[in-house]
Amino acid sequence: MNDNGEFAIQARGLTRRFGALVAVNEVDLDVPSGKIYGFLGPNGSGKSTTIRMLCGLLTPSSGQANVLGLDAGRDSEALKQRIGYMTQRFSLYEDLGVRENLQFIGEVYAIPRRERRRRMDELLGRFNLKGRERQRAGTLSGGQKQRLALAAATMHRPHLLLLDEPTSAVDPSNRRDFWEALFELAEQGTTILVSTHYMDEAVRCHNLAILDRGVKVADGSPRRLGENIDTHVIEVRAPDADAAHLVLHGVAQIVSLTRLGSKLRAQIPKQIPQPAAIVDQALRRAGIAAQVDQVFPDIEDIFVAVTELREARSAKVVETDS
Repeated sequence: MNDNGEFAIQARGLTRRFGALVAVNEVDLDVPSGKIYGFLGPNGSGKSTTIRMLCGLLTPSSGQANVLGLDAGRDSEALKQRIGYMTQRFSLYEDLGVRENLQFIGEVYAIPRRERRRRMDELLGRFNLKGRERQRAGTLSGGQKQRLALAAATMHRPHLLLLDEPTSAVDPSNRRDFWEALFELAEQGTTILVSTHYMDEAVRCHNLAILDRGVKVADGSPRRLGENIDTHVIEVRAPDADAAHLVLHGVAQIVSLTRLGSKLRAQIPKQIPQPAAIVDQALRRAGIAAQVDQVFPDIEDIFVAVTELREARSAKVVETDS
C-alpha cells in the first residue's frame, strides 16, 4: 500500500464478522491526506464498525488498514497518539467543567502545562465556549456539547480526525457551524473521515464512500459519483404531483420514482434513449401538464441508484438463477 503521504488511510479487504453476521465485507479505502472523506449509509451499514477498525479499537477479522503509515491493528497504541476520535454519543465527563474536560484530555496526551493552557484558551475561543469554562459539561446544550467534543478531539493537534455521526443530535444551524469548523481544519492540513446519514452533509465532502449492509457500493467525489451511476434522472414539476406520480408509477422504463414535495424524480436506465421524452409522453397521454427535464443526479439519486436499485438487480439475478 502507498506510504508516501498521498493517502492518510488505505485499507484492503477490511472485514469484520460478529459470529455469523458480516458487519463489514471486503472494504477497500483510499482516503487522501488533507481532505474531508465521508461515509454515507443508513444505520447498520457498517460505518461505525469500519471507523472503529481504522482507529485500532476493533481488530479486523481479515484484511488490513494502513493509517498514517501505521498498521491500525498492530500499531494501535502509537496510532491513538496521532488521531482524534469523536463518537456519536457524548463521551466526555458530564460532571466535570468545560475547561476541566479539556485539561484532562491534555494530560492524557502529555501536553506540557504551558502549551496545554495556551491550547485550551485557543480552543475555547475557536469553538465559542468562552464564558462557559466552569459550566459542567452535562448541562450544556446539544450544540455546545458537540463543540466541546470536537475541541477535545483536536486538543493534541491530530493529523487525522475520525468522526462517527457527530451531528446526529444537533439542529441544522449547529450542524452548519460544525461543518465550517471541519473545513477550517481541513484547510490547515487535517484529514477528516466523517460518517453521516444526512444527504446534505454527504455532498459537502471532498470524497465519499457509500456503504450498504457492510459493502462499499460506490466511492468518489459527489460529481464523479453522479457521472458514474447507470441511470438518467428526470425531474418532473406538475401542478398535480399526485396524479403525475400515479401515471409515472406505471411506466415500465422507470426503475425508481421519488416524490419531493411538488417535484418528482424518476430514474431510467442509461441504455434507454430519450428518457425525458418517455416521461413527457406518458404524462401528455394522461392529460397532465408538467415541466420535464433531464437533470444531474443529486446525492439522494446516487444513493438510490447504488443501494436500492443494486439490491433490486441482485434479487432479480437470484430469481433468474433459481
